[in-house]
Amino acid sequence: MAQQDIRYPQQNDMPMRRSNGLAIAALVLGILACVLFWTVAGGIVLGLLALVFGVIGARRARGGTAPHRGKAIAGAILGVLGLIVSSVILAAGISIFNSDEFHDYNDCMKHANSQSDKDHCAKEFKNDLNDK
Repeated sequence: MAQQDIRYPQQNDMPMRRSNGLAIAALVLGILACVLFWTVAGGIVLGLLALVFGVIGARRARGGTAPHRGKAIAGAILGVLGLIVSSVILAAGISIFNSDEFHDYNDCMKHANSQSDKDHCAKEFKNDLNDK
């Protein structure tokens, strides 16, 4: 019986492609950031996480150690969009709450004794915002 040449696969013979969980996580978080942009946690936190995971996932894919580079980039872009929109909404909310009109409205509501007084305060606040 002749001895057969047994060849074991070497590391270079079969390309090992690891999964890129960061790319998938970036895509999922980016989609959630775009859907939940109207909340601080949704837009800012999830958007920032999607951006970080997307950049790391894309770098791994560019280095050839992981697949799904497109998903990582898409997740990072969606994360940035959610982050930007949520930041704009947050900045607008902060500017309204720090405005003189809101302080006047708050003082008016504290001194309002009836529903008609509260309605009057709301009407004045709306007029003040529209005048700007």
